[in-house]
Amino acid sequence: MATKVWAHRGASAYAPENTIPAFQLAIEQGADGIELDVQETADGKLVVLHDDTVDRTSNGFGRVAEFTCQELKKLDFSCGMRGYEGARIPTLREVYGLIKGSNLRINIEIKYDATPYPGIWDKLLQTEREMGMAGRILYSSFNHYVLLKVRELDPDSEIGLLYGNAMVDPWIYAQRLKADAIHPHYLAAQHCPGLIEGCRDAGIAINAWTVNDAQSAAALAASNVHGIITNCPDVVLRAIGR
Repeated sequence: MATKVWAHRGASAYAPENTIPAFQLAIEQGADGIELDVQETADGKLVVLHDDTVDRTSNGFGRVAEFTCQELKKLDFSCGMRGYEGARIPTLREVYGLIKGSNLRINIEIKYDATPYPGIWDKLLQTEREMGMAGRILYSSFNHYVLLKVRELDPDSEIGLLYGNAMVDPWIYAQRLKADAIHPHYLAAQHCPGLIEGCRDAGIAINAWTVNDAQSAAALAASNVHGIITNCPDVVLRAIGR
């Protein structure tokens, strides 16, 4: 199977991360899927943003959970990138609306660390069903308990275990949690002994993050990882001969 290319927060090297322009550009560049992050607002809406505050990516300040969706929509999420002034934070439903007519899959990273969102798994699965996106979503998180909740509610859901540092025999851990994939930092994917072979034999996919240079992308594709998550889909696609 050819290595898939996932656009990390959209084509975020060229457009404001986690915005409609970044996701649209990922489609245009030929990505196989997009990766995005989900937070929950004060009025229970699912919005697409990496941080649990708006400080870094907008002209506002404060925790996402303290804003209503309407209040967040008034902020500029252009991340200071020229030509994108006035970019707005999208809801998850808006992103689904953009992607639904394409062949792209979506990797949703469920944020549940500095700010916990009890019950967010229910809302995610409900939105998936209502928007007709069943079978096109891969849920990932650094909080693996959250992924177990998703799987408990929907045994058919796909889950990927995010982690950063080296882990011994991660495929065994993934099998124990009945995960479909591991999502290691790309250096862990490249340099942990036996990882590629162990996951292949166990039937566990490897989606490595965040790979932005051509040399690393080519090496990972040559080792037959399932997916590469990148800010630069165009660079990676060229590097792996697509």
